[in-house]
Amino acid sequence: MSLDSVTQSVDEAVSGFFEPIAKWLGEVVFYTVPVGGTDLPLIVAWLVVAGLVFTGWFGLVQLRRFKLAVDVVRGKYDEKGSTGEVNHFQALTAAVSGTVGLGNIAGVAVAVSIGGPGATFWMILCGLLGMATKFVEVTLGVKYREVHPDGTVSGGPMHYLPKGLAERFGKNGKVLGKVLAVLASFLILFFGLFGGNLFQVNQSYAQLVSVTGGEDGALGSSAGALFFGILIAALVGIVLLGGIRSIANVTSRLVPAMAGIYVAACLIVIVVNITAVPDAVTSIVEGAFNPEGVAGGVLGALIIGFKRAAFSNEAGLGSAPIAHSAVKTKHPASEGLVALLEPFIDTVVVCTMTALAIVIANPASWGEARAGEDIGGVTITSDAFETVLPWFPYVLTVAVLLFAVSTVLTWGYYGLKSWTYLFGRSRASEVTYKVVYTVFAVAGSLLTLQTLIDMADAFLFTLAVINIIGLYLLAPVVKRELGTFLEFVRARNADPNAGNGDDDQEPVKTTV
Repeated sequence: MSLDSVTQSVDEAVSGFFEPIAKWLGEVVFYTVPVGGTDLPLIVAWLVVAGLVFTGWFGLVQLRRFKLAVDVVRGKYDEKGSTGEVNHFQALTAAVSGTVGLGNIAGVAVAVSIGGPGATFWMILCGLLGMATKFVEVTLGVKYREVHPDGTVSGGPMHYLPKGLAERFGKNGKVLGKVLAVLASFLILFFGLFGGNLFQVNQSYAQLVSVTGGEDGALGSSAGALFFGILIAALVGIVLLGGIRSIANVTSRLVPAMAGIYVAACLIVIVVNITAVPDAVTSIVEGAFNPEGVAGGVLGALIIGFKRAAFSNEAGLGSAPIAHSAVKTKHPASEGLVALLEPFIDTVVVCTMTALAIVIANPASWGEARAGEDIGGVTITSDAFETVLPWFPYVLTVAVLLFAVSTVLTWGYYGLKSWTYLFGRSRASEVTYKVVYTVFAVAGSLLTLQTLIDMADAFLFTLAVINIIGLYLLAPVVKRELGTFLEFVRARNADPNAGNGDDDQEPVKTTV
């Protein structure tokens, strides 16, 4: 029996078993209600409302404290002797690598195909709102992180939900928090294996095959797929063995590189078509409030834009606090401010650049997609760039590979923290997880397992329901932490040497 027939049999067997479960779960999690002639997914509304609430609660923190966030990333307010494993910049790039991915390339193209250019405007607005949510969850992630005796750090909703709720509401809060923490760990672990690992490898392999001769090319065979899967698994396994320090060292180089390559390509398209920029911007703004050919009109464009942004930047889902919790700091809110830059980079910059390049280039495939034809998002984006750069599919392939590898690495770390929360931090437990994760990377090049990927998406957004309830309940804690950090900033600005003396108070290590 050939490898192709084996993988096809596995795909069919898995899909046949899980498809009813995935379909039911998707209908529940992504339940829609008719609004103004279109369907509104309640989970998207849930995420957007959270962004609105936290934006108001913290007084437009994403705008008023943006410069301060940049200063913190630059290291202006670093303190000697801070507990943690990585600096602010490394923590940011590690988290960004988990969100900036294929969705920024393919998902945005689909959004402007369904919702028209106006979807871009609402996507930007949702990204700005998500900055406030990210600030809240990451501040909590650092506040309630667990520092282990060996100096490594664990954080995320599985830590701040039980600890924070117990601190605020006593015994009942502790019980509720513990239940929510176990659920959060399982949901993150499942998505990490299928959405953050298998899907990324599968899609990057597909793009690589498409530029190397298709199924008749060097990598089009099952042997080529297996070779690619083993290569990615080996790279991921080696980096995972080094923990968050190793991942941060890789992503701190990968993220700027992949973002630089991609944004540079976008800018080339924009500069070459510079005379079309005013019309493109006008179509985006007018399309947001007076879209043509979009189901539900303005509301339809708004929903498409919000949906794309919410799915892209993961604000409120509880994943990013896991990476940010490893930062070296004595002030949780300092990293919360750093984290608000994440949706800005992911959605306001990268997603918007993709949308603008497509609107300006106006490739034939985009028009066909808007007319109702089934055309892949990556194809539309690739065609937009190819109008200016005939060799762009190769650049896109490099970008996709970098996006995919960095996402696999970051979700490998997220999954590890969930696994060890559920099964303990013994060496055997961690090695078992890393073996399982690398095997999934190999499988990603051979299997599609679309049904399980659909389940993973549903699980990840189920986490948003759990996580945001906790964020609402713990928001007063974040308010206090922000006030404390702002006091420190004022003191540091008055005396640049404050906080760097040898007699500084040692940071408190939080343990379970």
